[in-house]
Amino acid sequence: MQLKEFKQRASSAGKLAINPRSKGEVLSQTAKAHLQEWLTSQIYGVRKEIKSKYLDKGNAVEDAAIAYASAELGWLFAEKNKEYFEDNYFCGTPDVILDDTIIDIKSSWDCFTFPLFDDEIPNKDYFYQLQVYMHLTGRRKSILCYVLMNTPEGLSYEEPQDYTSIDSKYRIKTFEVEYNPEIIAGLREKVIEARNYLKIINK
Repeated sequence: MQLKEFKQRASSAGKLAINPRSKGEVLSQTAKAHLQEWLTSQIYGVRKEIKSKYLDKGNAVEDAAIAYASAELGWLFAEKNKEYFEDNYFCGTPDVILDDTIIDIKSSWDCFTFPLFDDEIPNKDYFYQLQVYMHLTGRRKSILCYVLMNTPEGLSYEEPQDYTSIDSKYRIKTFEVEYNPEIIAGLREKVIEARNYLKIINK
């Protein structure tokens, strides 16, 4: 079966980036599982569907979160990007593209999952996601922006929480990430190894 060439999506680049525990290996078990899932999807023509209340909320409030953060942080002309980017190794669709900066919006489920006290990015996967977005778009700066929005009715059985009267400093948390060409070079090598691995398991 002839498959299309593997390209790493920005949103899951962190899975490929994980280093293996065993010396002499290039791909970790997490990376291999990620690639097996990709191959399964290609063979059967179906993408694995991932459902969660967190994703549902993120999708439901994304436009409102972008508008709120844009107004509070002074991002002129910020709006949801729909353009898909790819090169020979990577692909993805950034949330917001400004003249010199990529912005990725994450909507927290509630105030207890909002990274109010974190000094570093809570999820390392997002660091790699932003690196790939910057690489694909030519930007060299990026912002990971967590936003705390009200959860739409119907998505939660919990008591509704209204955050609209809370100061924005408790509803918006940003982490700046600069482009690192060495990270991209390493990921590119991982993609090459991933393609070799896929050929082996698809004999």
